Amino acid sequence: MAESAGPFWKSSYSGAENACVEVADTTDLGRAIRDSKHPEDGGALLTVSREAWHRFVQYL
Repeated sequence: MAESAGPFWKSSYSGAENACVEVADTTDLGRAIRDSKHPEDGGALLTVSREAWHRFVQYL
């Protein structure tokens, strides 16, 4: 399982609301995703591969 390698960030579209997801790079060039309402819950991460992340972003 990949480790989070960078700081988490959230979309600028989030505005003042704190109801979004945050994303960070992982050590294997994938992404770690967490709920911005519970950042202290370090165990609740969804990690995806670099390829899966690119397919997801292309779909958007």
